[in-house]
Amino acid sequence: MTVSSAVDIMLIGHFAKDQLVVDGRREIASGGAVYYGSVALSRLGVRVAVVTRLHPDDFGLLEELERQGVQVYAVPGPETSGIENVYNSADMERRTCRSLGFAGAFSQEDIPEVKARIYVAASIIAGEIGLPLLESLAERGPVALDVQGFVRVRDDGDLVFRQWPDMTDGLSCVTYLKVDRAEAELLTGQTDLRAAARELAGYGPREVVVTQAAGVTVFASGELYEAPFTPRSLKGRTGRGDTCFASYLGKRLSVSPQEAARFAAAVTTLKQERPGPWDGDLAAVQRLLAQAWPSSGGQQ
Repeated sequence: MTVSSAVDIMLIGHFAKDQLVVDGRREIASGGAVYYGSVALSRLGVRVAVVTRLHPDDFGLLEELERQGVQVYAVPGPETSGIENVYNSADMERRTCRSLGFAGAFSQEDIPEVKARIYVAASIIAGEIGLPLLESLAERGPVALDVQGFVRVRDDGDLVFRQWPDMTDGLSCVTYLKVDRAEAELLTGQTDLRAAARELAGYGPREVVVTQAAGVTVFASGELYEAPFTPRSLKGRTGRGDTCFASYLGKRLSVSPQEAARFAAAVTTLKQERPGPWDGDLAAVQRLLAQAWPSSGGQQ
């Protein structure tokens, strides 16, 4: 555990030991929103902390985060969470998921007294973070929330999507909300992403970030902003949404929603081309931005 100091962003969620299966070939890989998000944020120069739960036998996996400069606060869990993601390489957009373990729910006592500019509920499976903890975090500062960790439910080993029972109260605590296309449709019944984002904002979030295969859509202060993903391959598809939301939040600390959306799309484009967390550099991001948005010269 690193020495505590104030950070820009604190991510709270399970670190995962995943299995990625592509065309029947299986590999074990670190995963979870705290993993993909914190590494990307650190590479962007954002001061970041991770609060996580996992089995003590797997604490050594967290050394990768510490080498990246992430402050890590690990709580012992009964087991380490994990998800089996099964893909067909011909279409890396489609996957089936199965639960491999669950590290247990966070308590308020698990959250260190570390000041952050944004507190991110970065859970991956329903049950990690409950409404009382969300309300407690909202008292400390702005809360960002990825809804996957509230609608992806364990069901006899399978992971299925269900409505979030506490959505009305939960979203009232949230400043920045992230959903993907399927989650947006589940929660609102809307197939139009723009309409879904507007409806979700009505529950309280000031900004709604929606990801899909084509790119990211942001609804903020009554305005919609869109930015495309343009990867040359999808070898790094796993962790796409985690990377996009984290990079959006990190950049949003200093620029407008539109600029943050474009920046996040560029980072996410590069991330999808390589497996693992995005560990590139800002120069590559700026070059991509200059190509996509020449009028801005890539300056974000």
